[in-house]
Amino acid sequence: MKGIKKIGFYAAFILPVLLIGGYYLGGIGLSFIHIFVFVLIPIMDYLIGKDKNNIPQSDIPEVSKERFYKLVTFIWVYVQFAVLIWGFYIVATASLTLGEWLWFTSGMALVTGGVGITVAHELGHKADKLEQNYAKILLMTVCYMHFFIEHNRGHHVHVATPKDPATSRRGEHFYSFWWRSVKDGFLSAIDLEVKRLEKSKASVWSLSNQMIVFSLAPIIFVGVFTLGFSIFFERIVWEIPAFFFGQSILGFTLLELVNYIEHYGMERKILPSGRYENVTPLHSWNASHLVSNFLLFQLQRHSDHHAFAYKRYQVLEHHDSSPQLPQGYSAMIILALFPPLWFTVMDKRLELWKKELKV
Repeated sequence: MKGIKKIGFYAAFILPVLLIGGYYLGGIGLSFIHIFVFVLIPIMDYLIGKDKNNIPQSDIPEVSKERFYKLVTFIWVYVQFAVLIWGFYIVATASLTLGEWLWFTSGMALVTGGVGITVAHELGHKADKLEQNYAKILLMTVCYMHFFIEHNRGHHVHVATPKDPATSRRGEHFYSFWWRSVKDGFLSAIDLEVKRLEKSKASVWSLSNQMIVFSLAPIIFVGVFTLGFSIFFERIVWEIPAFFFGQSILGFTLLELVNYIEHYGMERKILPSGRYENVTPLHSWNASHLVSNFLLFQLQRHSDHHAFAYKRYQVLEHHDSSPQLPQGYSAMIILALFPPLWFTVMDKRLELWKKELKV
């Protein structure tokens, strides 16, 4: 079983294959990646079910150090970068209809935002500078580099409290949450960076300010490729920035959908001291569905991740006491896009869980 699970984490690479192969097949092929993510994955999650097995505590140190798991994420960085550049070439040279452009752009977002941000999230939590730099590169490709600051120094500190933009409130629909999380998350990252610079007595208006670098990097990145393609084709290739920013918006929207799902209605208690209780596996929704966890590097075992943020994805554990999602993220994303259905399903589940655990 261990060997099968190791191979399973390569499932993420199915997405770029479907995007590229589907494009060259044309027609319905452009939707192959969408069908795989939003139809086949939920079906397989339903049929195959959950994997609640945890690695024995005695094996965690050894498995955490296995290079195989780190290698998979490193390879992904290069694959995603290459696929995005290929996408630039396609939109610069092909005559796509509006419908084809939308299918292609949203398909790219499933690669860069669906899996890419997940990998960036994993790498961004690590102390190793190479892993952090890879995380920043991936986030640059979706114009969401401030996530590196806000997620680690903001979200993980304030999760399940009103101070956290990325914690969705009970009764809050996704579209309202999206605006609040995107806006306040960016502002929070600015505030966190200013405080860091003031503490070290460095100038806010300098390249020491990561938010300046993070804001400029995606613009410079797409600008270089736009200029290069424009010179080569002897015309202004406006299609590249349109495609890049389009897939970026869709990509970080996928991230915000996941944020919405992961902490919906979660609240930490205020202690007599006035401080919030520590983060535990009770403060994040959990989903241990086998197939979708392969695709997302076990991100869905989110309860354990928030309780022990230092743990690598391969050793994240299932907690029966955590609130459990009825399905994996692929299915839950679709549900979140339809607020009445979401509230009908999730509000009942939230209240039932609170009653059972008396939280």
